[in-house]
Amino acid sequence: MNTIQEQDIESFASDFALANDLAGATFLVTGATGLIGSTLIHCLLALENGVKIVAPVRNTVKCKALFSQKELSAISIVECSIESVDYSSLGNLDYIIHCAAPTSSKFFVEHAIETFEIIYNGTERLLKFAKDNSIKGFVYLSSLEVYGTMTDDTLPVIESCQFYLDPLSVRSSYPMAKRATEHLCHLYAKQHGVPVKIARLTQTTGAGIAKDDNRVIAQFTRLATQGRDIILHTTGEAARPYCYTTDAIAGILYILLRGVAGEAYNVSNDETYISAKEMAEYLRDNFNPNISVRIELNDNMCYAPATRLKLSSSKLVDLGWKPRYGLKEIFQRLISYLDEE
Repeated sequence: MNTIQEQDIESFASDFALANDLAGATFLVTGATGLIGSTLIHCLLALENGVKIVAPVRNTVKCKALFSQKELSAISIVECSIESVDYSSLGNLDYIIHCAAPTSSKFFVEHAIETFEIIYNGTERLLKFAKDNSIKGFVYLSSLEVYGTMTDDTLPVIESCQFYLDPLSVRSSYPMAKRATEHLCHLYAKQHGVPVKIARLTQTTGAGIAKDDNRVIAQFTRLATQGRDIILHTTGEAARPYCYTTDAIAGILYILLRGVAGEAYNVSNDETYISAKEMAEYLRDNFNPNISVRIELNDNMCYAPATRLKLSSSKLVDLGWKPRYGLKEIFQRLISYLDEE
């Protein structure tokens, strides 16, 4: 963990208002080696209030490399696949945060069936386990992609909005699976009383991103720090808000503790809404005026359809959550993190 990550985790631990509600709890965290899962574990353990973690992972070595020895003393790592793990063998659990899912657009296209099955079937197994084991709380991490394609951003997108998803597009394997799984979560909440809530995350970024993270914000920031031109392979009109990692973690935990079972909550900093082209220009104008921004269209990049989703997080804000990092701070911390790596 580098200096920026350490600062982020320390700030979270000192500011998080609901820490006492989690004292002594045991969390099952799937996707523990991903950006959100690993940051969540760092944040929970930094509270130093007796929280313990159970982490089913595919690669124990990779997982251990992400955490300090002190942290590892509170983490029970179980090497397995998320599709086959026997949750009943993991001991008593209080909370489940389900972060695991494919994240690569290329994977969504090249392994569309696997994408759908991993997301839907993996969550269904967890929901059945939660139903049978009196879990106190469960958050399923969904995505802004469930909203589908929207190009009119004159009004904010609230959780009841739904736009078109093409069921006959292979690239829809990811958002269609996320949408179907949200419905399954709602059914388990209503029919079986499972305390599952849905966090619809916008694109989340921050210190701790992988070196091969090729999402737009990570890719553009990396190019700007390297003094290389930013080349867009679309017109750059797609727009969305963003959220810093530790802000997203706080949002997830507010949903866990204060959200309503069966409900969905947008997790985004509404003030960071920006298009891809505007982002590239913002990085150039504010951080490296020596680079240029160019458009070189390429239709073979497996991107999601261009959409303009001006998410509203007012429902989450009503629970007491407030994001800490605006757009400039997000870029500053990302650049500082990348410079140190």
